[in-house]
Amino acid sequence: MTEQPRMVQVRQRVLKHNDVAAGMLRGRFHEAGVFVVSLVSSPGAGKTAFLERVLRGLHGPFRVAALVGDLATDNDARRLARSGAPVKQIVTGTVCHLDAEMVASALDGWTIDGLDFLFLENVGNLVCPASFDLGENLRLVLFSVTEGEDKPLKYPTIFNTADVALITKTDMATAAEFDAQLAHQSIQSVRPGMEVFEVSAKTGAGVEEFLEFLRDRRVASRTDEPGEVATTLPVGV
Repeated sequence: MTEQPRMVQVRQRVLKHNDVAAGMLRGRFHEAGVFVVSLVSSPGAGKTAFLERVLRGLHGPFRVAALVGDLATDNDARRLARSGAPVKQIVTGTVCHLDAEMVASALDGWTIDGLDFLFLENVGNLVCPASFDLGENLRLVLFSVTEGEDKPLKYPTIFNTADVALITKTDMATAAEFDAQLAHQSIQSVRPGMEVFEVSAKTGAGVEEFLEFLRDRRVASRTDEPGEVATTLPVGV
């Protein structure tokens, strides 16, 4: 029992440090004019396949790039590189999420001033990423038709910290006996008014609608003012 207050204090310290680093990233992204989108899902939800489709859809008319977080291997980065977009892997080792400092370190040597979109693919996990701001403009949470309609009810925190939900692998909905209406009800019960897209990376269903949404959000963001940005880390953190 004596360890509980210490654990809470350490966690608060870590999150405070991350929030400062994220604020600095957010200011950097705003100044560069790049729209940053992060993706969070459980393993196997089709996050990488969907992102590859998105990169292909945007690459050409827009300048796009991606940072990919994974515990080990660069398999996802190599898959995404097939889109023709610049991609860099962030190997997190035993850490189950990306944090703002990892993103900042991965950007060393990259010129983001020329980018229109930067995508951050988080480690496959619906718990840890919920607490870590990455300085993004938009956070997506994805879950597939094979994971069940009640996924939002089981992981409400990530749905409350995300901006948009995507139901993936809709080409498998019939085989999985997926109840789309029930899934939408689960999402709305956790996060009323949340924007939802149903997509399939395999068939392309819903992808163009989502790309149009991204293009519109990027335009809208260019007139927004950034939030308060910290320029130095707190002493002792």
